[in-house]
Amino acid sequence: MDTILLSPLDNIVVLTRSVEAGGSVGLGSATFAQERALGLGHKLACRGIGLGEKIFKYGAPIGSATRDIAEGEHVHLHNMKSDYLPTFTLEEGREFHGAK
Repeated sequence: MDTILLSPLDNIVVLTRSVEAGGSVGLGSATFAQERALGLGHKLACRGIGLGEKIFKYGAPIGSATRDIAEGEHVHLHNMKSDYLPTFTLEEGREFHGAK
């Protein structure tokens, strides 16, 4: 088994092994070649994901697709944006007023 589906609500699977550039990953009854090397834990689309569609991991939305993502394609910052707010950055012109 090359991947694991963490929740039936997910539209991504997680790699259970590293993959070399040009290597392939089995996903259901299909096999998908990977253009670049991917490490253990990287995400692949387990079905096509459309532009703007939410990306789900553990049944929770973790981001949105910034373009169409094909089944078997690597899902990462090059084709998705995080739905989480940055926690250690400030907007320009704003001051931090947290605990001292």
